[in-house]
Amino acid sequence: MIRVQNITKTFIRNKNKKQKEEFYADYDITFEAREGEIIGILGPNGAGKTTLLRMIAGILEPTKGKITFDKMDYKNNEIEIKQKIAYLSGNTKLYDTLSTYELLKMCCDIYGLSEKESKKRIVEITNILKMEQFLYNKIANLSTGQTQKVNVARCLVHNPQYYILDEATTGLDIISSQVILNFIKEERKKGKTILYSTHYMEEAENICDRVIMINKGKVIKIGTPTEIKKDTKTTNLRDAFFEIIGGVSNEE
Repeated sequence: MIRVQNITKTFIRNKNKKQKEEFYADYDITFEAREGEIIGILGPNGAGKTTLLRMIAGILEPTKGKITFDKMDYKNNEIEIKQKIAYLSGNTKLYDTLSTYELLKMCCDIYGLSEKESKKRIVEITNILKMEQFLYNKIANLSTGQTQKVNVARCLVHNPQYYILDEATTGLDIISSQVILNFIKEERKKGKTILYSTHYMEEAENICDRVIMINKGKVIKIGTPTEIKKDTKTTNLRDAFFEIIGGVSNEE
């Protein structure tokens, strides 16, 4: 189980040429993600989703609050936690001079997989993500969609328990996107815990057991897609989101 308790993150930005100000990227966020559950983190660009996921992945340190994985925290169990995590960031840069295979093999080595385990995992992931045609092509020569598949694949080689996925289907066509979504559903059946950030409301409605809607750094609603639609008297999560925030803001 991933437990997020009263997480807050502040940054400093320029208010004008002479003044700086503190602002909240995320404020007092609390939730739990259980085994065998897909939790959608939903909200528009700039809502605080990526900052939240970076804190959960141990890349950023919260200003306040606590994050635990099965009662372990980063202060005392950082290596053990990170060995069990798959973190996909939307802006991760890959080594474009390597082939897809070489990158995956490097990731296997980093996680300490044996030669036998590495070969098995690379074959499995290649089949799952339909990467056979470009497995030995240099990453620099891949299309946007193919590169995103490699980005997803490098997160999976060590068979993680916790998935922290930020905009996993960005750059993918409808068929490739469905491949990723089907994979996520299969991992849920294996008891994996999955945090899935997206601004595609329809996508989240399709795969998430519960969703956490975030706007301007604050949680505005938590529940199953069905519960949220019922509470807002809407037929889809997109309309539900706008119902909760009171329509489209002029500030956006």
